[in-house]
Amino acid sequence: MEENKNKSAMAVSSLVLGIISIVMNLFWYITLPTGILAIVFGVKSVRRTGSKLGKAGLITGIVGLSLFVFVYVSLIIITVLSNM
Repeated sequence: MEENKNKSAMAVSSLVLGIISIVMNLFWYITLPTGILAIVFGVKSVRRTGSKLGKAGLITGIVGLSLFVFVYVSLIIITVLSNM
């Protein structure tokens, strides 16, 4: 029972961290660790139990990091182009 509870807790924490990484996208110091942890916990949860929550956490972590990369690369490009 205790091991099953830990597995479901990992899936839930993956989803929560993934959502945080999406919502707090403009703050790199929050988005990077939460997105990476969401992906790691999601992969572990999916491999151990095949959890749908773990898969959702994995997806939200990937989306959060992808948005982060898109926003910051866009800001860098806009900054470089505006200085020309």
